[in-house]
Amino acid sequence: MADTVHPPAAAPAAPIQATSAPRAYDGPPDYRVVGRHGVFPETNHDEVARFNFLAHMNRHLAANVMPGVGEAFEARVTPAFEKKEKRSFKDRHEVRKALTQDPVWQWWSAMRRATMESRQQAGRWVTIRQADDLNDKVRALTETDARLVLKPGFKQPRSTEAIDHHCMPGSYHTELVPGDVTGAANYDIGIFATTGGMLGRYNDGGGVAVAEWVKQNLPEFQPKRILDIGCGLGHNVVPLAQAYPDAEIVAVDAGAPMLRYGLARAKTLGADNITFLQGDVSDLSQFEDESFDWIQSTMFLHETSYKMMPLIFAETKRLLKPGGIVLHVEQPQYTDQMPLFEQAMRDWDAFYNNEPFWTKMHEIDLDAWMEKAGFSKDALIHGGVAAVVDPEVFPEAAKDTKQEDYGRKAAWHVIGARKVA
Repeated sequence: MADTVHPPAAAPAAPIQATSAPRAYDGPPDYRVVGRHGVFPETNHDEVARFNFLAHMNRHLAANVMPGVGEAFEARVTPAFEKKEKRSFKDRHEVRKALTQDPVWQWWSAMRRATMESRQQAGRWVTIRQADDLNDKVRALTETDARLVLKPGFKQPRSTEAIDHHCMPGSYHTELVPGDVTGAANYDIGIFATTGGMLGRYNDGGGVAVAEWVKQNLPEFQPKRILDIGCGLGHNVVPLAQAYPDAEIVAVDAGAPMLRYGLARAKTLGADNITFLQGDVSDLSQFEDESFDWIQSTMFLHETSYKMMPLIFAETKRLLKPGGIVLHVEQPQYTDQMPLFEQAMRDWDAFYNNEPFWTKMHEIDLDAWMEKAGFSKDALIHGGVAAVVDPEVFPEAAKDTKQEDYGRKAAWHVIGARKVA
């Protein structure tokens, strides 16, 4: 009989010690806090869960993964480039091409594109499954309303027609059936996931910020007639209408589905002083000279072409009343003060998110273009705004120092001008 060998007695397990204080939650709010206006699509449990996942994933990519891209750029990409080329990077295009060879950038980029594709498909599914109800509801609110002005046979500008902007199926203009609004509704319900909830309850934090900026910086300015160009579904126009309830507001866009949905949405939010009009904003000849006090665009210029922009600037100069203002709200321009790495990261949208005009638009000297359109150099306006939200529920972009996604953070630059009286 063999001796039985007993293993040595195991030492008692040491108690698990907490190594740090519990980490406070700093992610996006739950999708169920998003505001439901009168034509907002219904979402079920699984759809809410999907949007929550996508919002968290975008937040994780921006706050936790993107810093790793920066570390890889410093530790691997730059030394490898300088060793091979015997010089530093000369522009953002060289930086971008070098970054594409690094595995951390490749992983971050692939995941970022995947979240956008998933966000679009998730929203598309929500709106298509209830398309008839959405279209009927919007039709009932807009069909006989003179504040919806559509143009049968309207020719879409190529900058709109040829591109599914930011991977959005059908972009701003496609109609699957007459009276279709599902594309606009998809845009509306998915902004939360793209921005991690940073635009607030009604995705209107940008418009609220612009209205507050004007009231704070131009307190004597009391516009009677406002023109918003590239209005989309009007989520940034409604706050202007609410801030200036006695003003007449004209909101112009090329996409009929956006305009239908925009009017219905605005009406159910109590904004009754907006007319939604279909048009090409590079040719607004239906309006008389000097017929608006304020012309506004919010995150629109980067979605129009290099060829159209001078025409748009010239139209704003023509249409402004003496003493009136034009304001364009955009992500910051590429300047010599912006690091090439940041410029290259911001260019991601141009190459991988169906925003082909993004890169050229952000290298333009907008001051020079405004002066060329006829605005006085001394009358140019510069500023900055960050989305104004309910801080008890939504993250405040201005205070968020952890997340920088180079293109989607809800903090923007303002460039504009006052037309000399």
